[in-house]
Amino acid sequence: MVSLPPTDQEWRVTVALVTGSGGLIGSEAARHFAGLGLDVVGIDNDMRRYFFGEDGSTAWSLDRLAADLGSAYTHHAVDIRDRDGLEQVFKRYGKDIAVVIHSAAQPSHDWAAKEPFTDFDVNAGGTLNVLENTRRHAIDAPFIHCSTNKVYGDRPNSLPLIELETRYELPEDHRWYDGITEDMSIDESLHSIFGASKVASDVMVQEYGRYFDMKTACFRGGTLTGPAHSAAELHGFLAYLMRCVMEGRTYNLFGYKGKMVRDAIHSHDVLTAFEAFFREPRSAQVYNLGGGRHSNTSHIEAFRIAREITGREARINYVEQARTGDHQWYVSSMARFEEHYPSWKITYDVPMILREIYEANVDKWVPKA
Repeated sequence: MVSLPPTDQEWRVTVALVTGSGGLIGSEAARHFAGLGLDVVGIDNDMRRYFFGEDGSTAWSLDRLAADLGSAYTHHAVDIRDRDGLEQVFKRYGKDIAVVIHSAAQPSHDWAAKEPFTDFDVNAGGTLNVLENTRRHAIDAPFIHCSTNKVYGDRPNSLPLIELETRYELPEDHRWYDGITEDMSIDESLHSIFGASKVASDVMVQEYGRYFDMKTACFRGGTLTGPAHSAAELHGFLAYLMRCVMEGRTYNLFGYKGKMVRDAIHSHDVLTAFEAFFREPRSAQVYNLGGGRHSNTSHIEAFRIAREITGREARINYVEQARTGDHQWYVSSMARFEEHYPSWKITYDVPMILREIYEANVDKWVPKA
């Protein structure tokens, strides 16, 4: 159990180290833990610009973090593949590091197939670098890893799905109707190159927890979203969908008749889950992380909600071929996490998320009259 210090001044000697601090979850983690009174050390070299072009760049987010958090935030533009550079950061803060939130990653199926070496070096090698530096310099710090539901590969597509008017769905008597649990096998399925690199990092985080008795958790996220997303076509489903509707862009919709289902969890709810683990850490834990039955949508349903919010019709280019390894239906079960942390509650649903994305971006995404 982590005991909070009695005064802000004492708490200020304690550091939250966040990789990928300019991304959606990284930037929200920086704000959240700064709000708890920790000094935040961010590591981000804006690789999203390399992955996805200007749409994906996190430069704007990093500028905003520095402005909003001031002296509570210190930035290091280090590549997590750079072992020497990363070690210098960890050496500098050492035992003052109270928690590590590892959200830096290459996050796209499609992009990974273009540069498999880069994808694996970032996702698997980079995670190992962060883990080993945590072990050497801050072994008592809880290690929170942003994994993905893609570690299950395409196994969810073997479920007995029913086609409804606007979505695919599981029968109500199916054991995973309320959400897929962590005992779904990750073996003998098609993962995509991205999914395979994330499996490697996920298993390594578990292994450091078991082998070195570190406090580690893999959060296997579904659709993690919110207004801080640098929305790009290859990554950022709800934010990019809303951006397309607001800007009048054409949205390329890949396969499954637009009825594929995703559960979506707002970055605020992600960070309250991370905080719960930080305060009462466990070793080598795996948690599915998503909106569950409270917050999920198909593409068809999301376009309808976006139209209701914006008053605009979506421009859609339907592509018959689904993306390789894409999930036809995925809803997360949060039962294990809720059993371990019963005080945690989800607060956002899909309409709330889309409205917040709209309101946060209306000045820059809606064309001027």
